[in-house]
Amino acid sequence: MAGVEEFLWPVRVYYEDTDGGGVVYHANYLKFMERARTEWLRSLGFEQTELRTRDGILFVVHDMQIQFRKPARFNDELVVKSRLLKVGRSLLQFEQVILHGDVCMTEAVVDVVCIDAERFRPVSMPAAIKQAISSSLPKIQPIT
Repeated sequence: MAGVEEFLWPVRVYYEDTDGGGVVYHANYLKFMERARTEWLRSLGFEQTELRTRDGILFVVHDMQIQFRKPARFNDELVVKSRLLKVGRSLLQFEQVILHGDVCMTEAVVDVVCIDAERFRPVSMPAAIKQAISSSLPKIQPIT
């Protein structure tokens, strides 16, 4: 993930995040990644509730490739690193890595699509979002 700006989001593992074996339940890694993407969007000045009510759009996960490397445990302090790989008309493709210190716990490539909130069909992202992305990550080139 080096070479391109990253968005970092800290996460602490709570007891409720763990399974009977005392490690993070696999689905909770997805929650940690979702929170990081939401906070990334918020850092650009966009609240998902406003995007739905004002612009009639939602961002939804369309595809994910994930690899679980090491188990995280109760009380671990993790960091979710997120960076954009691609920006399209309606697509944002993220690389997300969850780290405990320097150790990779989980890594994923996540395709998020902008959809119409009523019809659940892909639509173009608002220009303001694309502009905010371009301003914050100048190395990301839109794909056509």
